[in-house]
Amino acid sequence: MPALTLPATDGSNVSLNELDGRWVIYIYPMTGRPGLPLPEGWDGIPGARGCTPQSCSFRDHHAELAALHTGVFGLSVQSTEVQREARERLHLPFQLLSDTGLQLKSSLRLPTFSVTGMEWFKRLTLIVQDGRIAKVFYPVFPPDSNVVEVLAWLRNAGD
Repeated sequence: MPALTLPATDGSNVSLNELDGRWVIYIYPMTGRPGLPLPEGWDGIPGARGCTPQSCSFRDHHAELAALHTGVFGLSVQSTEVQREARERLHLPFQLLSDTGLQLKSSLRLPTFSVTGMEWFKRLTLIVQDGRIAKVFYPVFPPDSNVVEVLAWLRNAGD
């Protein structure tokens, strides 16, 4: 992982290259907020929808991931404030990271897309072991099934 430090929803900063142990980092475009419209044309972009179901599926399987000695982070370009609201509203037991400057895009050449003048990450999931990428899931579809694929891979990879 690159030597990048990103803000988390608990107010801490996470240095990606210094992550000890095994981590799932699921990267997604954005989480919608109740009462606020999505960017124009969002529903017509393949893979753009599904961020909330993906986050909720990682929430619902959090105990299984923990039993496999694997931590979880969600990551998007949204601000920490927006991420914090989503984490609280969705009752996520893990932190969300903000990469508002698309630093990971530059460092890892991650795929993005643009809509209404904004650039967003395409959905992908990384398995990181002691600061190194061990597995990449891309493309991710459907988003709410990603955790099932991750769990299967983790079980086959062993501890």
